[in-house]
Amino acid sequence: MPERAAYAEYPEHSRGRLTPEPISRTRNAYARDRDRIIHATAFRRLKEKTQVFVAHEGDHYRTRLTHSLEVAQIARSIAHALRLDTDLAETVALAHDLGHPPFGHAGEDELQARMEPWGGFDHNVQTFRVVTRLEHRYPQFEGLNLSWETVEGVVKHNGPVSHRLDEPAWKAIADYAPAWDLRLDSFASLEAQAAAIADDIAYNNHDVDDGVQAGLFSLEDLTEVPLIGPVLRGVRADWPDIDERMVRIEAVRRMIGVMVEDVLAETEARLEADNIRSTEDVRRARRPLVGFSHAMLADLGVLRAFLFERMYRHYRVNRTRSQARRLLGEMFELFMADPGTLPPEWSGKAGTEDEARRARAVCDYIAGMTDRYAIEEHRKLFSLDVGLDL
Repeated sequence: MPERAAYAEYPEHSRGRLTPEPISRTRNAYARDRDRIIHATAFRRLKEKTQVFVAHEGDHYRTRLTHSLEVAQIARSIAHALRLDTDLAETVALAHDLGHPPFGHAGEDELQARMEPWGGFDHNVQTFRVVTRLEHRYPQFEGLNLSWETVEGVVKHNGPVSHRLDEPAWKAIADYAPAWDLRLDSFASLEAQAAAIADDIAYNNHDVDDGVQAGLFSLEDLTEVPLIGPVLRGVRADWPDIDERMVRIEAVRRMIGVMVEDVLAETEARLEADNIRSTEDVRRARRPLVGFSHAMLADLGVLRAFLFERMYRHYRVNRTRSQARRLLGEMFELFMADPGTLPPEWSGKAGTEDEARRARAVCDYIAGMTDRYAIEEHRKLFSLDVGLDL
């Protein structure tokens, strides 16, 4: 690997962990964080959490787990090219979706609606709560006790968040910050920004791939869409005899490459224009430093509009969204009214007269479910033909 840039994060200069621990003999601080995330229960559950399609709808569609792995690969590649710390970029990418509930954004919308009287729900805040509190794997602390730079990246990978701290859903972060100043009014590291842009690259490309495979639209429908259209024409010109499956795969591969190259060129230009020479310069910058060019953003806007119309609001996807929201809403109402129906490790937390505490416990339980577990749990609770769950 080339020598890291002066504005990269260095694990030996980490600000440490909230609970001090001995240094690992085998891994640097960020690699250790990565491994803790991979071993977390919340990470394993991503294998059956919706990206766009419910996890059981097909073996080849992306789930939150495969999406997170693709984001991590792209983030690591961008970090390598920019001479950043690849372990930190990968770690933030692997962690970024740990707080997503079952059924993707439909699940998040339902939990937000149900939790509105008690602080709301935000999957980014839930990710923070997972890594700092909800995971129980170590006797000496709650959460994963990740390094400062990783927690900062989890919270701020999309930019400063100090303006959001008055939102009830963000109270967990507002209350946590005084104990460990995450500098919520500043940008996160370049590594965290690389993870954020990798998320955009991954989901735009795999949604094209999954949408075609699901039959929601065809490659032909995409030929006049900016960005993907020219790539498709280039693939067909270079490989006139390959089948449609291979055209799709090659086009997605090339489009990822085009987007990564755009990010690298734009980021290098911003770093030079803004005279970025240190990590402190990164945090005090007047804008995000890892980003797309204006031309790429314009093309992505058209592609996203196409995907919104032809995929995210397709009637088949809408039906699943409707079913998912109803399923989660019914369970939320039941658990709030009768906490004794929760498993023992959760009924104790929810069995309180404090409605806000009960609602948060119920929300945490539901948010941690996989799609399959939520469907099965709902069946056990509401189907009379199941019998006693003994």
